[in-house]
Amino acid sequence: MKRYAMGIDVGTTGVKTVLISEDGELTAQETQGHDLLSLRPGWAEERAEVWWDNAAATLARIAGEHGDKLSGLRAIGCSGMVPAIVLLDEKGEPVRNTIQQNDARAVDQLDRVRGELPQEELYRRTGGYTNAQHVLPRLLWVKEEEPEVFARVRTVMGSYDYMVYRLTGKRQVELNWAAESGLYDIHRGEWIPEYMERFGLSPRLLPPVSQPGEVVGTTVGTESLGLPQGIPVIAGSADHVASTLAAGITRPGELLIKFGGAGDILFCTDRLATHPKLFFDYHIVPGHYLINGCMAASGSLVKWLTKDILGTEDPQVFQRMDREAEKLPPASDGLIILPYFLGEKTPLFDPQARGVLFGLTLSHTREHLFRAVLESVIYGFRHHVELLEEAGYTPTRVLATNGGAKSSFWCQIAADVLNRPVRSFPAHPGSAMGVAFLAGMSGGVFTDWEQIQGFLGEYRDYRPIPDHAKVYDRAYALYRELYPSLKPCYDKLSGLYREK
Repeated sequence: MKRYAMGIDVGTTGVKTVLISEDGELTAQETQGHDLLSLRPGWAEERAEVWWDNAAATLARIAGEHGDKLSGLRAIGCSGMVPAIVLLDEKGEPVRNTIQQNDARAVDQLDRVRGELPQEELYRRTGGYTNAQHVLPRLLWVKEEEPEVFARVRTVMGSYDYMVYRLTGKRQVELNWAAESGLYDIHRGEWIPEYMERFGLSPRLLPPVSQPGEVVGTTVGTESLGLPQGIPVIAGSADHVASTLAAGITRPGELLIKFGGAGDILFCTDRLATHPKLFFDYHIVPGHYLINGCMAASGSLVKWLTKDILGTEDPQVFQRMDREAEKLPPASDGLIILPYFLGEKTPLFDPQARGVLFGLTLSHTREHLFRAVLESVIYGFRHHVELLEEAGYTPTRVLATNGGAKSSFWCQIAADVLNRPVRSFPAHPGSAMGVAFLAGMSGGVFTDWEQIQGFLGEYRDYRPIPDHAKVYDRAYALYRELYPSLKPCYDKLSGLYREK
């Protein structure tokens, strides 16, 4: 009997489920979309129940079309946005909407945590300084702004941990959620309870930490979805880490740019190393690590432009806009955008940063705006690559995955702005594939990490166009000047809506 593994990924804009076989075949993939909720400036929420409903829908469709193959299913893995926060009550029900990793509401709490926690000690122990992505400021916000809600909280976990919980009934968090929480000692491999206690929070809210490939339970009550009971479920992986494996990155020196709802930049190394302006994660591949960054808005910025500003949800709009925007010159006739529409995580760590359209004139069109949005994301990628190079990490090759990798236009912009070759995988399932392979390694479907290369099908190579690269060098230099020039204004702007 042929053996299979399954991966379920919770993304900003949808849930994707894949089924892969031991002979390197992508047997099935299904996607069910959902929306990011931004109810106030800087807020980013979703509904965990919707994630599960969407996962259930994808599982049911796969079971309907490939039910005969599920008897060979050996393991399931889940991945997702990290560190999103799901708050569960005693019965395991979410007490409120999730608070996403790119949420920027906890400004006051962030300042207080920065002032009260010893930052150099924090960096030594956790690999990072206090920032808006950390769990503690956001928990404090709920405690202080929604005390009746917080009183019901019994467990704090991440997006994919919640999916594992729904599949197995087990409350735990995967290693990289812990590592990015700001509450976990990456050297000793344990929670730091005194950081919680210092702010009147119980360390018991944090469940046990599991290794990515560790089996934490088996499927329970999933027959109605067509999924057999008793299938092993692993702890899983942060989505960006799973995408790194899915792109075939198993060796030090390789770099991934991930065009998801947020934008990720990940560099593979074989030593545990941290950077004060970047994040640290454990690679799925044993003995490997990822120095990485995350931009709060990437694909979600493109979706905002097309859906909320241009007023269309036509899936063909991206191809049409690509064709029209490609006719324009590099740097969009002088229109430069700062993509900080949800504040910014790395390398600024500034939740009060905001999006800016600089150089806008009456001669600019919606195509200029579209092109400038795409360029702004790659300017942010370049900022991260420069920080890596300054620290002595020179990429040997650059790979691109997820939604934006489908756009030849956006990938060419990436090659031009970064001024280096880029290889994209336009049809690749990304994170869901990576965590499915991890599950397969755990379940004996695969025996060697290099077998992931067998799933890397269609790819496209892009080389920088020298004339474009020169223009982008000048535009990027201006892009880098804008944020420090505007930072004092950001601080004043935040008071306008926070005082309402």
